[in-house]
Amino acid sequence: MKRARKVAVVLFNLGGPDSPDAVEPFLMNLFSDSAIIRLPQPLRWLVAKLISSRRAPVAREIYAQIGGRSPILPLTEEQARALEILCEIEPFHVEFRAFPVMRYWHPFADETARAVKNFAPDELILLPLYPQYSTTTTESSFKDWDRAAKVAGLHTRAKKICCYPVDEKFIAAHVALVRDAIAQFATRDEFRILFSAHGLPKKVITSGDPYQTQVEATCAAVMAGVGGGPFDWATSYQSRVGPMEWIGPATDHEIERAGADGKSLIVVPIAFVSEHSETLVELDLEYGKLAAEKGVPRYLRVPALGTHPLFIECLAGLVKAARETTGVYCPEEAAGRSCGEVLQP
Repeated sequence: MKRARKVAVVLFNLGGPDSPDAVEPFLMNLFSDSAIIRLPQPLRWLVAKLISSRRAPVAREIYAQIGGRSPILPLTEEQARALEILCEIEPFHVEFRAFPVMRYWHPFADETARAVKNFAPDELILLPLYPQYSTTTTESSFKDWDRAAKVAGLHTRAKKICCYPVDEKFIAAHVALVRDAIAQFATRDEFRILFSAHGLPKKVITSGDPYQTQVEATCAAVMAGVGGGPFDWATSYQSRVGPMEWIGPATDHEIERAGADGKSLIVVPIAFVSEHSETLVELDLEYGKLAAEKGVPRYLRVPALGTHPLFIECLAGLVKAARETTGVYCPEEAAGRSCGEVLQP
């Protein structure tokens, strides 16, 4: 009997602390990344240590509001299982296994690389759960994986999926959720659709990072998919940290503007595909409170994509396309656009 061909799909996400004691080391890992704090050592370590120690008490309070830990790993594991099921429906003699890997907390790249090596795949697909490409997320994760794979002795050639900001199924999943929210209002004049993405320091974008361009392309594609005439909508950025100038407009400023305009808000987490502290605490609790204080008549937050069937179909389609290519599969380049970065195969 023919042996099943093994395909490993590695799903990349940022991760989050799994206990109150993990909060400070998680923050230290985050701010020690040269893609986040762009300073030479040992200065970067010193800055990371200062920021993480100062932010840890506040961060622990944030996570305490959602059970003391981040839900991002179990939610990513649910996405992995859903992807395995869908990928195994069509092909014969192919065994798919999806492996979550987190950038700043367990399972780290070293742990997952060893697990993938033990699986002994014939094919290896690297699939970021960051739809929009950034040096701070996708590139950082890929570099860390390449290092870990080398240490683990994992020699299967990896095919990397770069980004998918306007993938048809990805956009369709968002459109379905936004339409569900719109249906809760009597008229479109009542509300504004506010897309919120994690922000970045402005200097990261001016250095050539395509993240902001891709986020705004996603938002425009979703609104085109919603159709039905003109809507009042805007794109904003959340989670500012430190004194640097960040890209904008800021989500909290847009909430204040909606209150001044007497507009209700449909808030869409457009760059997060799983619920975590930025959605469950920052968007739901902190910004929900701000909206009430600023006179926003109604504040409705659209869920993250999670295991929405159309989003899982998006991931499966990306896996299929990557299997048919060599090196890097970039839908943006295939569409005649540039993701702004040439990745090494």
